Amino acid sequence: QLQASGGGSVQAGGSLRVSCAASGRTLSRMTTAWFRQAPGKEREYVADIRRSLSSSFTNYADSVKGRFTISRDNAKNTVYLQMNSLKFEDTAVYYCAATERHFLGLMTRVSDYSSWGQGTLVTVSS
Repeated sequence: QLQASGGGSVQAGGSLRVSCAASGRTLSRMTTAWFRQAPGKEREYVADIRRSLSSSFTNYADSVKGRFTISRDNAKNTVYLQMNSLKFEDTAVYYCAATERHFLGLMTRVSDYSSWGQGTLVTVSS
Protein backbone atom coordinates (compact mmCIF):
# COMPACT_ATOMS: atom_id res chain seq x y z
CA GLN A 1 0.00 0.00 0.00
CA LEU A 2 1.25 3.48 -0.90
CA GLN A 3 0.36 6.56 1.10
CA ALA A 4 1.00 9.99 -0.40
CA SER A 5 1.12 13.08 1.78
CA GLY A 6 2.56 16.56 2.02
CA GLY A 7 0.47 18.46 -0.47
CA GLY A 8 -0.73 21.96 0.23
CA SER A 9 -0.92 25.50 -1.03
CA VAL A 10 2.11 27.59 -1.92
CA GLN A 11 2.83 30.75 -3.84
CA ALA A 12 4.59 30.67 -7.16
CA GLY A 13 8.32 30.44 -6.69
CA GLY A 14 7.93 28.55 -3.44
CA SER A 15 8.81 25.00 -2.47
CA LEU A 16 6.97 21.95 -1.25
CA ARG A 17 7.88 18.34 -0.55
CA VAL A 18 5.48 15.45 -1.01
CA SER A 19 6.07 11.99 0.41
CA CYS A 20 5.10 8.47 -0.54
CA ALA A 21 5.30 5.93 2.26
CA ALA A 22 4.95 2.22 1.58
CA SER A 23 3.68 -0.59 3.74
CA GLY A 24 3.92 -4.25 2.91
CA ARG A 25 6.54 -3.73 0.24
CA THR A 26 10.11 -2.48 0.04
CA LEU A 27 10.53 0.55 -2.19
CA SER A 28 14.28 0.05 -2.55
CA ARG A 29 13.47 -3.06 -4.58
CA MET A 30 10.95 -1.27 -6.80
CA THR A 31 10.68 1.54 -9.30
CA THR A 32 8.68 4.36 -7.77
CA ALA A 33 7.26 7.28 -9.70
CA TRP A 34 5.30 10.46 -9.26
CA PHE A 35 2.53 11.39 -11.65
CA ARG A 36 0.22 14.37 -11.54
CA GLN A 37 -3.20 15.21 -12.85
CA ALA A 38 -4.51 18.72 -13.30
CA PRO A 39 -8.25 19.40 -13.60
CA GLY A 40 -9.54 18.39 -17.00
CA LYS A 41 -6.21 16.89 -18.07
CA GLU A 42 -4.78 13.41 -18.33
CA ARG A 43 -2.46 12.03 -15.70
CA GLU A 44 1.12 12.83 -16.64
CA TYR A 45 4.50 11.51 -15.62
CA VAL A 46 6.68 13.65 -13.37
CA ALA A 47 9.67 11.59 -12.21
CA ASP A 48 10.79 8.14 -11.20
CA ILE A 49 13.52 6.51 -9.17
CA ARG A 50 14.74 2.99 -9.87
CA ARG A 51 15.53 0.28 -7.37
CA SER A 52 18.78 0.37 -5.43
CA LEU A 53 20.10 -2.52 -7.54
CA SER A 54 19.79 -0.19 -10.54
CA SER A 55 21.81 2.49 -8.77
CA SER A 56 18.62 4.36 -7.91
CA PHE A 57 18.69 5.95 -11.36
CA THR A 58 16.32 8.91 -11.66
CA ASN A 59 14.46 10.39 -14.59
CA TYR A 60 12.35 13.54 -14.93
CA ALA A 61 9.81 15.03 -17.25
CA ASP A 62 11.23 17.97 -19.17
CA SER A 63 8.69 20.29 -17.56
CA VAL A 64 10.14 19.72 -14.07
CA LYS A 65 13.78 18.99 -14.81
CA GLY A 66 16.04 21.23 -12.74
CA ARG A 67 13.22 22.18 -10.36
CA PHE A 68 12.06 18.87 -8.89
CA THR A 69 14.13 16.18 -7.19
CA ILE A 70 12.98 12.65 -6.46
CA SER A 71 14.73 10.74 -3.70
CA ARG A 72 14.27 7.74 -1.45
CA ASP A 73 14.97 7.07 2.21
CA ASN A 74 15.38 3.32 2.44
CA ALA A 75 15.31 3.31 6.24
CA LYS A 76 11.90 5.01 6.19
CA ASN A 77 10.71 3.13 3.11
CA THR A 78 9.59 6.44 1.69
CA VAL A 79 10.06 8.26 -1.60
CA TYR A 80 10.03 12.05 -1.73
CA LEU A 81 9.47 14.63 -4.40
CA GLN A 82 11.08 17.95 -3.55
CA MET A 83 9.50 20.67 -5.66
CA ASN A 84 11.25 24.03 -5.95
CA SER A 85 10.53 27.12 -8.03
CA LEU A 86 6.91 26.04 -8.27
CA LYS A 87 4.80 27.46 -11.05
CA PHE A 88 1.06 27.91 -11.38
CA GLU A 89 1.02 25.13 -13.97
CA ASP A 90 2.39 22.69 -11.37
CA THR A 91 -1.01 22.77 -9.69
CA ALA A 92 -2.37 19.22 -9.70
CA VAL A 93 -3.15 16.16 -7.67
CA TYR A 94 0.12 14.29 -7.26
CA TYR A 95 0.08 10.48 -7.21
CA CYS A 96 2.84 8.07 -6.31
CA ALA A 97 3.05 4.74 -8.07
CA ALA A 98 5.32 1.73 -7.86
CA THR A 99 6.11 -1.47 -9.67
CA GLU A 100 8.36 -4.46 -9.22
CA ARG A 101 8.90 -4.59 -12.97
CA HIS A 102 12.28 -3.48 -14.25
CA PHE A 103 13.43 -2.74 -17.77
CA LEU A 104 16.07 -0.56 -19.31
CA GLY A 105 13.82 1.84 -21.15
CA LEU A 106 11.82 4.77 -19.90
CA MET A 107 9.05 4.02 -17.44
CA THR A 108 6.85 7.03 -17.98
CA ARG A 109 3.48 5.47 -18.76
CA VAL A 110 0.64 5.03 -16.31
CA SER A 111 0.41 1.42 -17.44
CA ASP A 112 4.01 0.78 -16.36
CA TYR A 113 2.94 0.89 -12.71
CA SER A 114 0.77 -1.59 -10.84
CA SER A 115 0.39 0.03 -7.43
CA TRP A 116 -0.95 3.50 -6.80
CA GLY A 117 -1.40 5.67 -3.79
CA GLN A 118 -4.18 8.15 -3.25
CA GLY A 119 -3.39 11.61 -4.51
CA THR A 120 -2.25 14.64 -2.62
CA LEU A 121 -3.27 18.08 -3.86
CA VAL A 122 -0.66 20.72 -4.64
CA THR A 123 -1.99 24.18 -5.35
CA VAL A 124 0.32 26.93 -6.60
CA SER A 125 -1.05 30.45 -6.60
CA SER A 126 0.32 33.08 -8.92
